[in-house]
Amino acid sequence: MSGEKRLAVTFLVTVLILAGEVVGSYLSNSLALLSDAGHMVTDALAIALGLVAARISKKPSDRNATFGYQRVGLLAALINGLSLLVIAIFIFYESYERLFSPPRIDIPVMLGIAILGLAGNLVMAFILGHSHEDLNLKSVWLHVLGDTLSSVGVIISGIIIYFTGWAYADPVASVLIGGIIIWGGVRLVRDTISIFLNLTPKGFNVEMLAQKITDMPDVVDIHDVHLWPLAHNHVAFSAHVLVDDKTLSEVETTKKRIEEMLKENGVDHSTLQIECTCVTCDNNLYCQLKPDEPGEMHNN
Repeated sequence: MSGEKRLAVTFLVTVLILAGEVVGSYLSNSLALLSDAGHMVTDALAIALGLVAARISKKPSDRNATFGYQRVGLLAALINGLSLLVIAIFIFYESYERLFSPPRIDIPVMLGIAILGLAGNLVMAFILGHSHEDLNLKSVWLHVLGDTLSSVGVIISGIIIYFTGWAYADPVASVLIGGIIIWGGVRLVRDTISIFLNLTPKGFNVEMLAQKITDMPDVVDIHDVHLWPLAHNHVAFSAHVLVDDKTLSEVETTKKRIEEMLKENGVDHSTLQIECTCVTCDNNLYCQLKPDEPGEMHNN
């Protein structure tokens, strides 16, 4: 089964579990179960985002989007991440209210729905598998894993209430689940904002890449280096490379050597401007992009 089909099946299972937990939380009056349903919303959004991203990534670049349409999925991720934080704040508020006035909870209904939810999560984890080269699929699996732990928390709180009558176990479990949601939401927002700001992707060392290029035969210097993420799994690199005065065919060989090295180090797309005379950058690897003065135009 392809990754896209696995995501589609997992999404259907998630929606069914979500509907069951919402109904179950209403019938049992369990905030913990409703909190777990809120976490299922995050799973549904993550899976839907994965499906959208998988489809959008197949759409070729055109005159309106020369870099492609992959960042549409990132925009959805940012909105989803912010909504997760809102859901978590709501859960914390409701938990605070119930700490002062814990309601009566229908434990059998609460436990029954939570056990069904746990079983559904285990099914989804089995469908997705646990070993992924696709980071998009892996992120969805991590969401499912987190929700599985949330279902376990609901079941434990229900058992505690059933045997001890300690009703505070429900809001306490809700706080823990809210913490899990915030943890996922903050990471999602942080990662998407990092991409939108074109910050250097995690795991990349710009100075190391520049040094590898400088160490190559015929390369004299490198400047005006830029490394940025086009999407969560697509990295671009550009630079001006100063080389010895060579023929065009010799320069092309050097350029191909640099591109192969960059690809081996995780760069998907590279743009290199080969120069035989140095453009002064004050010995700075990263040339500063300065705003134009009124009436002036700068050519980089």
